[in-house]
Amino acid sequence: MTTDLYTKAANAILNSKYTTGFTGAGISVESGIPPFRGKDGLWNKYDPSVLDLDRFYANPEAAWKLIKDIFYDFFGAAKPNDAHKVLGNLEKEGLLKEVITQNIDNLHQEGGSTVVHEFHGNSQRLVCTKCAKSYKPDSELLETLPPYCECGGLLKPDFIFFGEMIPQDALQAAYHAAENAEVFIVIGSTGEVYPASQIPVLAKENGATIIEINTGESLFTSSITDILLKGKATEVMDKLYSVIQQQKQN
Repeated sequence: MTTDLYTKAANAILNSKYTTGFTGAGISVESGIPPFRGKDGLWNKYDPSVLDLDRFYANPEAAWKLIKDIFYDFFGAAKPNDAHKVLGNLEKEGLLKEVITQNIDNLHQEGGSTVVHEFHGNSQRLVCTKCAKSYKPDSELLETLPPYCECGGLLKPDFIFFGEMIPQDALQAAYHAAENAEVFIVIGSTGEVYPASQIPVLAKENGATIIEINTGESLFTSSITDILLKGKATEVMDKLYSVIQQQKQN
């Protein structure tokens, strides 16, 4: 039965003219990045208000100390895993149009994906709050906190804080995918974070086949999922990629 599901998923991808990947925190767990929510989530260890925009501007030094601890010291050593790399390979082979991600870790790009719509921004960019110049968060720049731009403006990680809007370009790209995709591959997303959670739902409403890859059931599983491949993202994606290659030769 499980093998049949993999074959069914592989054939759906091979027969699709427009396939989109949609990823949440679960795809990066095996790279050493814990999810924010849930039993082992970061918000059980850290106060989530550190990412409140008003607090950031009110006390940037205190906010930056925690931000550096979480996103640069802790996350900094993370490398893309096989699930990220398979998505990159599928794009290279013309089987995947794009990835929509809720993650801010830059691992999709490092794993070979070139068309990545970042719903919540990217921690590997810092942006000046005054002149909008962009910087890479290297150790020299983060030696003194908070970091400042050469124009004197405060630097902020280029990801979404509480109180900020979703980037319009990512939002528009996500809606375009939801309207046009024939297959939507949901990986490691619980479906709990709004408004990102609505994108697979819109895709389903527009006729897309939903392939879900998760270790357990999500809010998508019983409502929109057509094919559930249960297991760790790396193991499932490796197996799925192998079946795709086999099916291409048949």
